[in-house]
This record gives sequence, C-alpha cells and structure tokens, in this order.
Amino acid sequence: MNIKANALYSDLQAMASQARRMNDIAPNVDNTVVGGVNNSSQADFAGMLKSAIDNVNSVQKHSGELKTAVEMGDRNVSMAEAMIASQKASVAFEATVQVRNKLLEAYKEIMSMPV
Repeated sequence: MNIKANALYSDLQAMASQARRMNDIAPNVDNTVVGGVNNSSQADFAGMLKSAIDNVNSVQKHSGELKTAVEMGDRNVSMAEAMIASQKASVAFEATVQVRNKLLEAYKEIMSMPV
C-alpha cells in the first residue's frame, strides 16, 4: 500500500528545497512585469499550492473508494486498509486546514501593517 501522507510530506519538502535553490541561484532577481502580470514566484507558489491540494483530494477520494468497497463487501479490501486510508485522509485534510489558517493569519498581519 502506498503511503500518501509521507508522499505529501516529501513532495512539500522537495518543493521547499527547489524554492531555496532557485533563491540561491538568483536571490535579487525581480520577475515582476508591469501591467498586472504576476511574477514567477507567485505563479510557482500557486502551482505548488494547487498540487498539494490536488494530492489531498486524491487521498480523500482513495479513502472514499476503499470505504465504499468495504461497505459493499469487497473481499479484496480489508477493514484495516480502509481505516488506515481514512486516517491518512483525515491527517492530510487537517494539515491543509492548518496551512490555510497560517496563511490567513499572515495575510491579516500584513494587511494590518501601516503603509
């Protein structure tokens, strides 16, 4: 059985190290384009966030499929496997909620700063 929570964590670690390497290569480069176009770091962050959310969604879908299989009496899926998948989905969702909460706190703090 594939451990999705560890895969999510390792994906996030890989993305963080990639971001650090990109910052080491060109730490003072400003990719902002005049005219309302987002800079590349914003696009990279949005892509990383979407990838992480998609991964959590796939973990939850897999958990739902296993639960349904157990409820339907599929002998190929054990109750333990379904419960483990359910807990992994729960942990992934809780981690996503915590990241969202931290992002909102940071946004509120930035918005309350005097200009």
